[in-house]
Amino acid sequence: MRGLAKTDCEQRTAAMIQNQPARIFGDGSTTRDFCHVANVVQANLLAATASMGASRHEVFNVAVNDRTSLGELFEMLRVALLPDHPHLKNFRAIHEDFRPGDIRHSQADISKARRLLGYAPTHSVAQGLQETLAWYKNTPP
Repeated sequence: MRGLAKTDCEQRTAAMIQNQPARIFGDGSTTRDFCHVANVVQANLLAATASMGASRHEVFNVAVNDRTSLGELFEMLRVALLPDHPHLKNFRAIHEDFRPGDIRHSQADISKARRLLGYAPTHSVAQGLQETLAWYKNTPP
């Protein structure tokens, strides 16, 4: 992955590890339907191998079908990093103003992908975060 731009999550994780401020836009209650890449790969493989006839050009939502707040995600990340980074014990996010135009809550409807592809997310947000952090920890910058 060298030479590629770091994702927002990678940048924030690196900032936390380096004891730099972690910023959350808003009060932390904003929710998203975060999705681990393994779920996306599964959906793509199912779509590539599905025999859907005339409806083969469908668009599908791929997610976990759950909401996680930015505050909850921050806390999951902090707790997961804590064993290797004790300085995060009392680490807190810095809350900034909500971003203009940002929606407060988002959750994908994955029922169509379930019905037509047999898609079933294999990774919750917490599981995906654990796998991602294990990879992150073992991958040189």
